[in-house]
Amino acid sequence: MTEHTNHLGQPIGFPVDGWIARERPPRTAMTGRFCRVEPLDADRHAAELYAANSADRDGRMWTYLPWGPYDGFDDYLAATKAGLRREGFITYAVNDMASGKAVGVASYLNINLTAGSIEVGGIAYAPVLQRKPAGTEAMYLMMRRAFDELGYRRYEWKCNALNAASRRAAVRLGFEFEGVFPQHMIVKGRNRDTAWFSITDSEWPGIKDAFERWLDPGNFDADGRQRTSLSALTAC
Repeated sequence: MTEHTNHLGQPIGFPVDGWIARERPPRTAMTGRFCRVEPLDADRHAAELYAANSADRDGRMWTYLPWGPYDGFDDYLAATKAGLRREGFITYAVNDMASGKAVGVASYLNINLTAGSIEVGGIAYAPVLQRKPAGTEAMYLMMRRAFDELGYRRYEWKCNALNAASRRAAVRLGFEFEGVFPQHMIVKGRNRDTAWFSITDSEWPGIKDAFERWLDPGNFDADGRQRTSLSALTAC
């Protein structure tokens, strides 16, 4: 990228011509081949999510999240309703097309309309959704909305620096590692160092192409196994 300087020869940022603040993501559905991502409705989705999450008998999926595990369905339902009242979060249920049931949750948060920056987080995938095409496609649909539909400049992923699985997922999905913020939070009474990752609008076209090549029906054999991994495509 060309270096930009002022009249004193000092380096300054490149111009962002015609920039205007972005809009908040709409509370409307995003539909793909494997999943449908729709606004979370506690009364409609909580029972299905709780049933799917219950397959995680040792509570592994909640280790690094600020919430969970839960003492029964009523506790989960109350927490879900409380979560929907969180300021700054726009939360969606991930519905598996094959079963028609809600099996995961993800949110937009830390939405900066002026800068055009948005984070994906609060991701809680039940075991049935983990390592499945539907879970990956949900992340693609949310990225596509942020960049293509709304024109954001920056898309973020943050996780506990100890969460090796989340860090691997971020890299697989095409995010660039930016570093670790030490002592960033206290979560469940414990220190959290936070690993930061991002995708910028200039990087998005290549990442979008990788996702679409991976999601193409021809990339899966008759048993649903991938022929080329997404990691191989996003690494190009």
